[in-house]
Amino acid sequence: MSEEKAKNLGEYGAGNIQVLEGLEAVRKRPAMYIGDVGVKGLHHLIWEVVDNSIDEALAGHCDTIKVTVNVDNSITVEDNGRGIPTDMHEKEKKSALEVVLTVLHAGGKFDKDTYKVSGGLHGVGVSCVNALSTDLKATVYRNGVITEQEFKIGVPQYPAKQVGTTDRRGTTIHFKPDASIFAITEFKYETIANRLREMSFLNAGIRIFLTDLRETEDDGSVKSDEFFSEGGLVEFVQYLDVSREKIIDTPISIDTEKNGVPVQVAMNYNSSYSENVVSYVNTINTYEGGSHVSGFRRALTRTLKSYADKSGMLDKLKMEVSGDDFREGLTAVISVKVAEPQFEGQTKTKLGNSDVVGAVDSAVSEALQFWLEEHPKEAKIIVGKVILAAQARHAARKAREMVQRKNVLGGGGLPGKLADCANSDPTVCELYLVEGDSAGGSAKQGRDRDFQAILPLKGKILNVEKAHEHKIYDNEEIKNILTALGVKFGTVNDDKELDLTGLRYHKIIIMTDADIDGSHIRTLILTLFFRYMRTLIENGYVYIALPPLYLLKRGKDERYCWTEEERKILTAEMAKDGKEDSVGIQRYKGLGEMNPEQLWTTTMDPNVRTIKQVNIESAAEADHLFSVLMGDEVAPRRDFIEKNAKYAKIDT
Repeated sequence: MSEEKAKNLGEYGAGNIQVLEGLEAVRKRPAMYIGDVGVKGLHHLIWEVVDNSIDEALAGHCDTIKVTVNVDNSITVEDNGRGIPTDMHEKEKKSALEVVLTVLHAGGKFDKDTYKVSGGLHGVGVSCVNALSTDLKATVYRNGVITEQEFKIGVPQYPAKQVGTTDRRGTTIHFKPDASIFAITEFKYETIANRLREMSFLNAGIRIFLTDLRETEDDGSVKSDEFFSEGGLVEFVQYLDVSREKIIDTPISIDTEKNGVPVQVAMNYNSSYSENVVSYVNTINTYEGGSHVSGFRRALTRTLKSYADKSGMLDKLKMEVSGDDFREGLTAVISVKVAEPQFEGQTKTKLGNSDVVGAVDSAVSEALQFWLEEHPKEAKIIVGKVILAAQARHAARKAREMVQRKNVLGGGGLPGKLADCANSDPTVCELYLVEGDSAGGSAKQGRDRDFQAILPLKGKILNVEKAHEHKIYDNEEIKNILTALGVKFGTVNDDKELDLTGLRYHKIIIMTDADIDGSHIRTLILTLFFRYMRTLIENGYVYIALPPLYLLKRGKDERYCWTEEERKILTAEMAKDGKEDSVGIQRYKGLGEMNPEQLWTTTMDPNVRTIKQVNIESAAEADHLFSVLMGDEVAPRRDFIEKNAKYAKIDT
């Protein structure tokens, strides 16, 4: 090749090919291994270590796991399992402990004599944690000997060494996430607690302790929780349904094995109008579902339909029942153990094993058919619920068609209050859902008309947690939201499936006052999205605007504050001669108190604003929270408020 041609190719040759050794690949592209480098990825480090302890429990060698959040936001996970092997690895010429912690795709999970099933599938979990931590120390208690080894960003500081004798067994992993990798390094107690609570339900008999050394309770003790479940999935369903009215007293429980696949299911019906199916594979939350969920739904629909047909209860029904009808008001937890699970990606969100469909289908069909025959009274109640669901679905479809037909006949039918943007590219367009006409007016004047649209909302929208689906299409504000977004229901296969083909904005920003009413309105909108338009959240399209709480003034010096703590710090900083009364403090009671320029500067300018993306860390916990906060039962809501009031805050 001529020199001129080489230059034209940008000097692309063998020297440009990078070979990433050891854990370099993880540090170079961390999101490929843990999902992202935000809050979710940060907590994923804990899950990877805890999953190893859970795998020991699944193998029958561990019954206690302790997780500690230390003062410096480092994490300690200890268990009483067999302990990671510490003897010399013949091939790698180093201790097995070092191999596990420094070599990708190394671990006992590949040896099915060691682990019949495991959550840590790919053998990259704890080595990824090591690579993404400034410091990691492993201490192993095994065969009467204590062995330890320390690492910095995945690099061993010395070979594994014996440091003492012991009569205990297990493994302790202590690590501190690398602040140069993660945008946020502060762990959230509730996020950890929610996940560990799930793990206790999924692994009945295992005791899990969580301690947070960063916080103390009113009595001076450290913040802590203990999670333990004897009833397993049945208790899980009861926990999820604590604020719902149950229509059968005791959850249906299935615990069997089909085609070599252990299948556990617990399910119950309640008087709500939503479906909540939570699924797990080897205790890993598969929030996108997969083959095990498909098998469950197929069996549920076929078995209940067959029973209902034989009972004659469907004879007078003038419309066909659908799969949705059999799942309205259903809360179910599905847990399967698969020896060779095929997940989509390292973060394990969807199961792909086709053979699991038949195994779950067979297990659920057989057990449910037997249960229905043994419980004719409860079976009749469930079929009655299905009939009501079919009638409500028919009414909802008519209401949807009416709304969507009006939109078409109206030439697009955009709401009159919508101040649309000039740009038509949804990937750059934003829709602000604004509380009140006053704030809506300021937002319309202060926005960038090219890509920002404003839809003022009058009052509080319908609480969809307590309403039949067809009722939402009678609510003017909800109709305006749906029409402005350009989304439709039931245009594909499923009456409730949301069609995003016509979605007009890829940023939907909820902007409400920073008071109790504003929080309530925000929660009502989020409930609507979670129950009926969850794909908007899952695709990362939904955000919450965080307007400032205070404006501080001293002369020409003006500063905004988003938290009470920030106000105190800035007030002291701005005070003349230490006199804080020299600083004027304006508390914003509502968005309407800000003029258009202030609203743009603080809350709408993409260069300086603070908006928080809404995501679903745990579908089970999100469902539980929405049902508690927005449901009919007062007692669970009061308990939640009393427990969480002193921790309530908006993270910025």
